[in-house]
Amino acid sequence: MPKHAVALRSLRALILDVDGVLTDGRLHYGPDGEQLKVFHVRDGYGLRALQAAGFTIAVISGRSSAAVARRCRDLGISEVQQGIEDKSAALLELCRRLQIAPRACACVGDDTPDVAMMRQVGLAVAVADAHPDARRAAHRRTRLSGGMGAVREVCDWLLAARRG
Repeated sequence: MPKHAVALRSLRALILDVDGVLTDGRLHYGPDGEQLKVFHVRDGYGLRALQAAGFTIAVISGRSSAAVARRCRDLGISEVQQGIEDKSAALLELCRRLQIAPRACACVGDDTPDVAMMRQVGLAVAVADAHPDARRAAHRRTRLSGGMGAVREVCDWLLAARRG
C-alpha cells in the first residue's frame, strides 16, 4: 500500500493522459495513414474495478484518435476529451461539471503537457518512463512504464486504500 493511504481514501476520480500512459507513447501509422495504438488489458481490468468501486474515470488527451474513443467506449469511460491543448483548463471544467474538487482526483501523466494538470490534483502520478518534468510534478511514480500496466498499478493503489 502506498504512503498517505488516508489521503488516497478521499479520492473520487482518476484522470488519465493517453499517449505514454495508456499506451507506450509510440505512434504507429498504417499504410492508409490510420493511427494504431496498443493498450494493455490489465489497465482495462483495473479501470473497470475502479469504476465498480465508484470512481469516475476520465481521459484528457492532447491528441485525437478513433482508437482511443473505441477503447474508452469498450471500457465504459464516458468522460473522454481529445485534442485538448490546455489540459489544466479541461480538468477544472470537468471537475466543475462533475462537482468534484481537483484535490479529490488522481492524475496519471508522462510528459510536460500533463504537468499543469498534475499540479492541481490530490495525487499526481508519473509513469516509470515519464519525462523528468512529469516526474518532478508527481507525488508518486509507478514501477511500470506507460502502456505496460502502469495504470493498473495506480488502480491497485487506489483500491487498496479504499479497502483500508
